[in-house]
Amino acid sequence: MDKGRLEAFSDGVFAVAITLLALNLTVDGPGHGPLIHQLGRHWPQYAAYVVSFSTIGIIWVNHHSLLRTFAKTDRTLLFLNLLLLMVVVVFPFVTSTLATYLTAPSRDAHVAAALYSSAGLAMALAFSAIFRWSLKDDRLIEPVPPEMVRRATWRFTGGTLVYVVCIALSFVSAPAALVGNGLVDVYYVFEQTPLSLASGTTDEPGSPEDKRRRPP
Repeated sequence: MDKGRLEAFSDGVFAVAITLLALNLTVDGPGHGPLIHQLGRHWPQYAAYVVSFSTIGIIWVNHHSLLRTFAKTDRTLLFLNLLLLMVVVVFPFVTSTLATYLTAPSRDAHVAAALYSSAGLAMALAFSAIFRWSLKDDRLIEPVPPEMVRRATWRFTGGTLVYVVCIALSFVSAPAALVGNGLVDVYYVFEQTPLSLASGTTDEPGSPEDKRRRPP
């Protein structure tokens, strides 16, 4: 399987999904009060946009970081990657829904926040499945030592548990659930790939025949 083609297709999907987020940014237009007041009224759209843009952007960065550690790909990985992309492209929908109902004085706000957090959970589970796939059968350029597999798994999949908490928090406070989703983004700003865990570095790996030398 061609890893370059897999990454190119994924990049296209990420680019479309992250661009569609901007379509939800609107103002009411002339006749609906001063523009500054309109911008203030639409703050849920901007808040949801920032969190979702960060989420998709960080997924893209970590997707690239993870793929560069793979020594090979196969059909199973292609389907796992499609599962991840299926969740990514739903983010514009859940973002728009949350922005619409975030401050609604009804149960709809809680449902919208739970839907948004559920998309985050689905994304984390799909990404975790790709990570677990990579740990088997010499699929990594630099395999994770057996004694570090559990630690690597917990560190890479740690955000999954936070998304579960955010789903529960959605039925208490929708804005708080959005903040919780943003905190997951902050965690994954830092690289959590097998390469960084195994070697303690984020240097770009070379090919199996021509790897960079690393300090002892």
